[in-house]
Amino acid sequence: MPREIAMFDLLFPTLFVVFVVAVAVHVLIDLLLARLGFFRWVWHPELFRIALFFCLFCGASLLIYR
Repeated sequence: MPREIAMFDLLFPTLFVVFVVAVAVHVLIDLLLARLGFFRWVWHPELFRIALFFCLFCGASLLIYR
């Protein structure tokens, strides 16, 4: 996979694209978990949300740069 992606004559690092996709997936998962009432059972919802985002982002990054 290339290290940079060209969009509109700008070069973006591949991790930026992975970050944007991870944010989109995180928002969808967060909305689903909130509707299901999952966060009532979590001790610290904000910490869980940020940990979920980091797991998504780091997992996708490791898949690309492996």
